[in-house]
Amino acid sequence: MTATPGATPTIVLVGHGMVGQRFLEALAERGLTATHRVVVLCEEPRPAYDRVQLTSYFSGRTPEDLSVTDMRFIEDHGIELHLGDPAETIDRAARTVTARSGLAVDYDVLVLATGSYPFVPPVPNKDATGCFVYRTIEDLLAIEEYARTRARTGAVVGGGLLGLEAAGALKGLGLDAHIVEFAPRLMPVQVDDGGGAALLRTIRDMGLTVHTGVGTQEVVTDGSGAVTGMKLSDGSELATDMVVFSAGVRPRDQLARAAGLAVGERGGIAVDEQCRTVTDPHVFAIGECALAADGRVYGLVAPGYEQAETAAATIAADEASFTGADLSTKLKLLGVDVASFGDAHGTTENCLDVVYSDSRAGLYKKLVIGADGTLLGGILVGDAEAYGTLRALTGSVPPVSPESLVLPAGADPGAQLGVTALPDDAIVCSCNNVRKGTIREAVTQHRCTTVPEVKKCTKAGTTCGSCVKVLGRLVEAELEASGVEVDKGLCGCFAQTREELYEIVLALRLTSYRELLDRHGREGARGGDGCEVCKPAVGSIIASLAPVIGASGYVLDGEQAALQDTNDHFLANLQKNGSYSVVPRIPGGEIAPEKLIVLGEIARDFGLYTKITGGQRIDMFGARVEQLPLIWARLVDAGFESGHAYGKSLRTVKSCVGSTWCRYGVQDSVRMAIDLELRYRGLRSPHKLKSAVSGCARECAEAQSKDFGVIATSGGWNLYVGGNGGATPRHADLLAQDLSDAELVRLIDRFLMFYIRTADRLERTSTWLERLPGGLEHVRDVVVHDSLGICDELERLMRAHVANYRDEWAETVDDPEKLARFVSFVNAPDTPDPVVSFVPERDQIKPDLPLLAIGLRPADDVLEGSAQR
Repeated sequence: MTATPGATPTIVLVGHGMVGQRFLEALAERGLTATHRVVVLCEEPRPAYDRVQLTSYFSGRTPEDLSVTDMRFIEDHGIELHLGDPAETIDRAARTVTARSGLAVDYDVLVLATGSYPFVPPVPNKDATGCFVYRTIEDLLAIEEYARTRARTGAVVGGGLLGLEAAGALKGLGLDAHIVEFAPRLMPVQVDDGGGAALLRTIRDMGLTVHTGVGTQEVVTDGSGAVTGMKLSDGSELATDMVVFSAGVRPRDQLARAAGLAVGERGGIAVDEQCRTVTDPHVFAIGECALAADGRVYGLVAPGYEQAETAAATIAADEASFTGADLSTKLKLLGVDVASFGDAHGTTENCLDVVYSDSRAGLYKKLVIGADGTLLGGILVGDAEAYGTLRALTGSVPPVSPESLVLPAGADPGAQLGVTALPDDAIVCSCNNVRKGTIREAVTQHRCTTVPEVKKCTKAGTTCGSCVKVLGRLVEAELEASGVEVDKGLCGCFAQTREELYEIVLALRLTSYRELLDRHGREGARGGDGCEVCKPAVGSIIASLAPVIGASGYVLDGEQAALQDTNDHFLANLQKNGSYSVVPRIPGGEIAPEKLIVLGEIARDFGLYTKITGGQRIDMFGARVEQLPLIWARLVDAGFESGHAYGKSLRTVKSCVGSTWCRYGVQDSVRMAIDLELRYRGLRSPHKLKSAVSGCARECAEAQSKDFGVIATSGGWNLYVGGNGGATPRHADLLAQDLSDAELVRLIDRFLMFYIRTADRLERTSTWLERLPGGLEHVRDVVVHDSLGICDELERLMRAHVANYRDEWAETVDDPEKLARFVSFVNAPDTPDPVVSFVPERDQIKPDLPLLAIGLRPADDVLEGSAQR
């Protein structure tokens, strides 16, 4: 039926995966959500989530973390999202879709984004108890439960992308994992024999058993119908408690078939270049369910996004077409980089291969070069650092020899060539089809000056992130080409970066900010007083290096006191009404009853507000500045020490109860958390540091939201770095896995000292990791493989910190000279600050802020000579 005149036209989207969500965003960008009713019928019980990162669920990410759907976006655009209610029938004559619930929706435009389903080989007992597929979050939940309660060994059928991820998930759950692949090599679609051999060696070294060149003949079961093994095509039998099928996917085109829409011989809803079905102009198909006009079903998210954009543009009456897509891909499977781009298998006539292979290191790099020198494609295994630049150069003749692009000395061709070598039509971000020229325009025409601004403007780097490094170089190069001078100096006082100042202080053993400013400051800054930017930054550098440069380790000694920010001046956090918080260290969250009693007595005696924090410690608020020494004297006598809540240093190392108490725990997370917190306490750094240790993959300590987090495995510890749970959350990245206690501590030592050495002022590890050229791979090369040869020095610096640690409050309460600073007013030391007042709330206190509410400053207007807050 046709739309009723004057009625709001309706767009119905069937399916709400990543491609479906991108389609909705494309509709909104073109204003169609304001002019159309948009209805979404979704089979799964949750909105669109990141299926590419599905396996990260087993590393601690929650379904909510994986979501790619902003529900505020859905609400703001009036989109009607029906979860758990899939479309069951399409009446094309009446233009009506009916859902499982009975909901019938008339449509003017119907868009099918039904995705794909897992292919399960037709072997006997394929549906037995203990057989699973690996496709949705619900699949993962079922696998996790079965592995926890009924399995010790698991076998994955399929050695492709999802198969390797599934095997890694089973290993992470503590199972002995096997991979069964019918092809003679792993990942047969993406890599060749050489790449497959390098990948095989690395994966076997991780403790997984791989069976290639064999197929599954039968799933063996016991009398109850549960899996006990598998019969393979070579006559062998594999004992296993669980089978996970990950042998590829097929387009979900059943709904389209039933509606009489044309499908391909091997599946897929046939569409034209506008992603409109060839059967019905009112029906579109996008993503893995669509058979594109070039005769291919694209199983990657990037082509699906392009199809979504094409369909939305066509509906908006804009010109757009989908004529094919770049199938390049960069993945990290079981911690191993694997990438392929262009004509990776060398199918072009008269092409040549340039290959570098190091079986000992698990490296394999191959470039396919055309007869005229054009870079046609390539494969990278074990080191995909060059992927972004090489893929962008595909289709052109590189300005350097192909050999230099794969040899170790040329591991980063982007550094050799410079991004200016890329043509404007080179695709920098294949996920979102963003070309170099578009990025240049973002800088020159839209006045973007930072990578985040360019990301927001162009969407480049917002999906898989593999192009961010090249993106950063492009932005910097374009700014320089535009005549914009990028001053990388720390501030107006220093032309050097924080990293450069760190090296100067370390090399020259400078212990004085004044000496550093006079010798290395900008011309006009020498002899001055410095500024609020560089003074605390240099103070932090000197404090970090104090044991090795001969400086005082006490941050309030001499000149150091003048460099500290507000909180460090009184070794406590200033609160909104002028009072301070008291935060003693409670390593790992473990505390004896006697110490709990002491905290309660102190809070009661001084009338403090108490709160148990998310970092597993007890904060006490409301202390007047003159009360701080009295409180800390009692805390020190009871065995407490500073929790450094006021400093740019380690805060806490959170932990679950681990294997000591928890029935799921595989390692003693409490002991490890305590050891790490006591090792790194007082470590001054560019920004605060938070950590956590989880005793199993269930991740109760939330280690992957920390600057460095540790998760126990059956083989040791996995180390994650660069997480942040703050205003801009970022999941930590896996740096190394299955580490012994000694290996774990050594790598954390190196990581922290490398961060302290190279980060910018007030830069969290998450931001630093994303900004650092090479990102995680560079950090891994430096701290794991010692590529710069500095690991001995990093370890030496950390040993010096550990050996020279002294509790700041213990030193303070024993020194009358140091105690003299703890007064509200220097000219009236016995006078308490009259503005610091409280009112009762829930059997405790809260700040009373009547003066602050009308703009009166809390102390300076009451008595002259107020101590600096």
